[in-house]
Amino acid sequence: METNRRRFCQLLGSALLLPSLLPAAALAGNAAPTAKPLFASAAQDPAGEYHLYLISEQGEVLFDHLLPGRAHHTEAHPNQPLLASIARRPGRFIDIIDYQQQRLVKRILAEEGRHFFGHGIFSEDGRWLITTENELSTGQGRVVIRSLVDDYAVIADYPSHGIGPHELVQQPGSSVLVVANGGILTHPDHGREKLNLDSMQPSLVRLNLNTGELLEQQMLPAQQHQLSIRHIDTTAQGSTAIALQYQGNIGDNPALVAIHHPNQPITLLQAPDAINIAMKGYCGSVRCDLSGRYAAVSAPRGDLISFWDLDQQTFISSVKSRDGCGLTATTNPAEFIISAGTGRCIRHNLETGSTTRMPQTLKTAWDNHLTTVQL
Repeated sequence: METNRRRFCQLLGSALLLPSLLPAAALAGNAAPTAKPLFASAAQDPAGEYHLYLISEQGEVLFDHLLPGRAHHTEAHPNQPLLASIARRPGRFIDIIDYQQQRLVKRILAEEGRHFFGHGIFSEDGRWLITTENELSTGQGRVVIRSLVDDYAVIADYPSHGIGPHELVQQPGSSVLVVANGGILTHPDHGREKLNLDSMQPSLVRLNLNTGELLEQQMLPAQQHQLSIRHIDTTAQGSTAIALQYQGNIGDNPALVAIHHPNQPITLLQAPDAINIAMKGYCGSVRCDLSGRYAAVSAPRGDLISFWDLDQQTFISSVKSRDGCGLTATTNPAEFIISAGTGRCIRHNLETGSTTRMPQTLKTAWDNHLTTVQL
């Protein structure tokens, strides 16, 4: 791995900001879809097969890729027509898709003794694919960086400084990675069984993307150690919105949304009692809007989407969405798209209070996350 680390440093110091991260020949071929892409998401069809779909603003299917198994999150490349669909924990595949050419670019398999946790991102400059992984021999989380120009070879492998790293994001305009260590120990020999609920220690970690240096690690108070930090999103201002999943007695009715500012403790945000109870101890996704002021948090077990003012650190409102979990921000401030396991997608605007049902052309169950595609 030291060789990989040296290679990473070499790449960082070189002028590899190419106009295209794919060979020119690979970009030739099929023309881009005429309809404008809106979002991408994994889903399950009525026959039980798993797909990656690219959907237009009119609800049309622009691209349909059959996956080898269930995926959790799909990430869009910032400046290339690429999508990365990451296997659901404890899966071992990532499919890299060119949606303009409508082809599989590469299927990445986790290294021996590793599995993915369902989340990954492309770096802001588009040069790296960054994933959260589990090292089975130790149970420790890893943050792994792969180079696109080196055919997705692993060129850095950092500790996540916790167990069960799930979602990670890059703080906009910086070299800071924010990682949600859920704290829950699992092993493929036990499926998705949670092996350490009595001793789990979730944490929020900030790392230097270029070196792996631990910049900050925040944990919740000991009495709240069963609040698993699973899903996060960051704003350009440096705030991190956090969606929590409670592993204790649901009757405890703990707060399920939190916010973090750099070098400060995590602050739990309290919803009204009726809303908090309706969330049923489980949040499935969180996304900040274009402005960075508002966040949407899904609670699919409670069929509820809640909205929060991050500046004021207060609950705003909620809408019902049966089995609604996937969230993404649109290019309009204070507006979100919500996908559901029922196949329904809605658009909700906080400023107008309007909720619009989007065209539905597929009979499919959307998976946990969706991603805006802006190319």
